[in-house]
Amino acid sequence: MEIKVGTNILAANDAIAAENREAFASHRCFAVNLVSSPGAGKTALLERTIEALHARLSLGVIEGDIATSLDAERIRRHGVPAVQINTGGGCHLDAYMVSRALAALALASLDVVFIENVGNLVCPAEFDLGEAAKIAVISVAEGDDKPLKYPVLFREARAVVINKIDLLPYTDCDLARLRDTALSINPALAVFEVSCRTGEGLETWYRWLADSAREWASSITP
Repeated sequence: MEIKVGTNILAANDAIAAENREAFASHRCFAVNLVSSPGAGKTALLERTIEALHARLSLGVIEGDIATSLDAERIRRHGVPAVQINTGGGCHLDAYMVSRALAALALASLDVVFIENVGNLVCPAEFDLGEAAKIAVISVAEGDDKPLKYPVLFREARAVVINKIDLLPYTDCDLARLRDTALSINPALAVFEVSCRTGEGLETWYRWLADSAREWASSITP
């Protein structure tokens, strides 16, 4: 019975996710679902990305948190529209929550929408939001075993951003092992080793994101 209920929940979510995907496609708006543990640096990555790309791309953000609007406020200070979703205890965003948030965004004027999911490596990996790309964000401070412990996320992701490499001297993380393990789970992963504090490695991430958004938009049939 539990499996059946879970299946029904995901089926209902997937139906709404398909509607979200159609809405994004109709406006040629590239949707990116950022998934990480709390504190891995999703919001810092967003802030850096906005600063780098806002002159070339029109960006919007959906912020998911259990409580507060702190991250949305950080994003708005960069002149980008941000819609806050508070789950009130839920450990992930679902497609219905995102569909409600889309009503507050002018998709027709946006090139990319970032969905910053609730900090969690488990549940968000299971729920399709209608995104074009799921991105895993992890930090070296979490250790190098995360791909082994949470393989579903890495199988579903198109890219992984390994953040806080400036902290490597102060951790036991083996960066090569982390990268290689992620690629063993999903050989198609694009891997970016970055520091949102120093800026190291971010240019490659910016280029990949802009190229991916352009290629995706060009693939949409009128």
